Amino acid sequence: MNKLGILAGVAGLALTAVLAASIPGSADDSKLEQLKAQGFARLAIANEPPYTAVAADGKVSGAAPDVAREIFKRLGVADVAASISEYGAMIPGLQAGRFDVVTAGLFMKPERCAAVAYSEPVLCDAEAMLVKKGNPKGFKSYEDVAKDTTATIGAPGGGTEEKLALNAGVPRDRVIVVPDGQSGVKMLQDGRIDAYSLPVLSINDLVKKANDPNLEVIAPVQGAPVYCDGAAFKKGDEALRDAFDVELA
Repeated sequence: MNKLGILAGVAGLALTAVLAASIPGSADDSKLEQLKAQGFARLAIANEPPYTAVAADGKVSGAAPDVAREIFKRLGVADVAASISEYGAMIPGLQAGRFDVVTAGLFMKPERCAAVAYSEPVLCDAEAMLVKKGNPKGFKSYEDVAKDTTATIGAPGGGTEEKLALNAGVPRDRVIVVPDGQSGVKMLQDGRIDAYSLPVLSINDLVKKANDPNLEVIAPVQGAPVYCDGAAFKKGDEALRDAFDVELA
């Protein structure tokens, strides 16, 4: 997989790979049997297109849940039911049994890998920043935001971008937790933040929908790692994860 999976077509390619699988998987796994019996798997998602999205009618779509829906169907689980969660609450919710799997573009990082059982990677992406046209503060990295003592940056609560900004030295009071992409764009347009950070795929999707010529994308963020995401399962549900991986291959 191309580690710089920053083209919008990556999401489609990932789903195509799943749809191409020809032999349904199976697992002698009590968790899988439980999901079959209840008829659905409970997904934790973030409303962050194109990874995940929730339409006005409540239908869940996007690269991550679409992949999960197709794989669970092949495993004999009829449907999925999704709940929107902040990134920082996803793993605790999974561990507490409120979700069966996290399919939210939850990037694989050492501390997360220690807490959950990840599937094989689904998508990889770099980080981006959305700023006003002309990049008036000259941001190229999170360190640039830290050095500007008046600058603020928005990011999802508990997400990778929040932690990257904090680790780069941006003080806590200048890292603004933003609930969703639309709010991030609005806050930037209104001058309440100087930059908004998400993965490249997500930022590009926001820019396309906003159709605002006064916005500019800075990508990739210099010095920020490229991460891959996967479906995250509770420790102890490795048999379910393994069955999921068979269909993902």
